[in-house]
Amino acid sequence: MSKLKVRPIVLRKANDFITKHHRHNKKTQGHRYSLCALYEGDIVGVAIVGRPIARKLDDGLTAEVTRVCVLDNAPKNTNSFLYGKCWRVWQQMGGERMITYTLQSESGSSLRAVNWKILGEVKPQKGGWDRDTRKREWQDIFDKKKWRWEVS
Repeated sequence: MSKLKVRPIVLRKANDFITKHHRHNKKTQGHRYSLCALYEGDIVGVAIVGRPIARKLDDGLTAEVTRVCVLDNAPKNTNSFLYGKCWRVWQQMGGERMITYTLQSESGSSLRAVNWKILGEVKPQKGGWDRDTRKREWQDIFDKKKWRWEVS
């Protein structure tokens, strides 16, 4: 039986995977790096890591996992595998903290499995994240409650 392997992936290919398979998120605009999980030679999941969306958290030593997406038929722990690899790569780059967000309707078990902790609740953004100086395309998840997770 083959095991999961991690490989770098270019943003365009990671975003193509997100566009095709993610339940509720759209592609990202940028990244620091992206990883894919391979199982028996096929991509079964991707993770995109970027700068924190929240400006106050963007201290140069904090990264944000902005997307994780795995196929329904991926091996059981693929989400946890990707979160763990994202954190280890960031640590090797000198990073000290990593954050991500989940909808409160999601269990978070894949994050707990790799020792991430809930740090707070994020209230819905009724008007979205769009600002005159920083345009953001509206996504349905903007008006849902989320958890902010962290590992350090």
